[in-house]
Amino acid sequence: MLQRQALGHGSTAFCRLHTLRRQSTAHVHLFRSPCRTKASIGAIPGTFHRTYTSVPEPVTQIEKILLDTIKATGPISYATYMQMCLSHPTDGYYMKSSNHIFGARGDFITSPEISQVFGELVGVWFLSQWMLHGKSREIRLVELGPGRGTLMSDILRVMWQFPVARAAVKEVHLVETSAHLQAAQEASLRPMAERQGWEPRLSWHSSIDEIPHEREQFTILVAHEFFDALPFHLIEKTPHGWREVLIAQLPETASPTDTDSASASLDIPPRIGGRNSTKTRFRQVLSPTATASATLLGLSSRRFEKLPVGSRIEISPAGFKIARKIGELVRTNEVAGADPAGCALIVDYGGEKAYGSSFRAFKEHQLVGVFHRPGECDLTVNVDFTYLKEAVAGLARPHGPVSQATFLTRMGLAPRVNSLIANAKSDDRKSEIQKAAQRLVDLTGMGSQYQIMGLTGLTPQDPTAEERWPFV
Repeated sequence: MLQRQALGHGSTAFCRLHTLRRQSTAHVHLFRSPCRTKASIGAIPGTFHRTYTSVPEPVTQIEKILLDTIKATGPISYATYMQMCLSHPTDGYYMKSSNHIFGARGDFITSPEISQVFGELVGVWFLSQWMLHGKSREIRLVELGPGRGTLMSDILRVMWQFPVARAAVKEVHLVETSAHLQAAQEASLRPMAERQGWEPRLSWHSSIDEIPHEREQFTILVAHEFFDALPFHLIEKTPHGWREVLIAQLPETASPTDTDSASASLDIPPRIGGRNSTKTRFRQVLSPTATASATLLGLSSRRFEKLPVGSRIEISPAGFKIARKIGELVRTNEVAGADPAGCALIVDYGGEKAYGSSFRAFKEHQLVGVFHRPGECDLTVNVDFTYLKEAVAGLARPHGPVSQATFLTRMGLAPRVNSLIANAKSDDRKSEIQKAAQRLVDLTGMGSQYQIMGLTGLTPQDPTAEERWPFV
């Protein structure tokens, strides 16, 4: 990971904050090598698949639990599979300290880990929103799934540069269920604050539901690569309505078969991607009858009604619920003329549409099969940003999404990178800074794959161009 450098005032983004200061001078004094990539997105009804069985690798602990569950109660949902693999209390991917998750030694690398500029520009957007709508209130920072604390550290460093913002930051709330990641976050954030003689109160939560709506504080929330790791249900539209696609155990005597993904007797092997050729103990099966959950999920968005028979969609009710809660946290206070209670940024894979086969797994920066070594691989699914917009309806105003490249470029990536390069001590360091920045906005990779959506509380008037920037 690149060494963090001190902030300067030479970027477009920071000049933007100076402009805001001039408008309110009476109150304010300013001064996951490759990332996880998309693969096989979009289901194609009628596609045929072939699978072959052989002796699999030794069973992982999570795999054993899943197989025992299937034997005892029958096929499980993809939501159950993903929840168990990632968040089982002792053996889940994010819960087990022996799993190297982030960075070169891990399974993926994220934008904040690549360059400090990402977190700085996110922090600048948050500052601009606070100055426009909340500068008379204290700041409450919230992050969902903070990883190692890198992004929050960069945001706090931006806040530190502005005396008024520094004085306003009183609380940092981190929603994290993994004990060893909580320890990593504290190791990153507390010493940084203490070195500056500045220690906002750090709090950890197992759920966003533990964070109440606060009128007296301005809530700033970020969710970076959080929604893509939430459990989802896979449902298929049949002539008889929506049916859930479930996971069953592969029969020991199974032989290679061709199957139709739109067939009522669905039995489809999982997609094997990348370098992985390990055989699996699991198979997909279509529920023979309608279930309440599949029916409700199929009706949860009007968009789904128009899909043809054979269509599949990946839906996360957990994501809908959490997005709704974010909307509640940033909604405008119910007082005439009140300002929004906060703002939020959601950064993730996906787009403004439903996906049918974006579920994938990563191990050591390589794409692998979704049933490869359960509990030892990162699992991810594309985010339907339109579904999140539907979740916040009546509570918050969505902005975007726009690509990561668009967001960072408009927020002043180039001037900030040039400033860092000018202060770099060696040519090698200058080259590292430049390459890292280019990677963030590479339109063949992270620059287009990641989408960024802003949320602000509803106001009677439409936001001005300045209030919407960079979502224009």
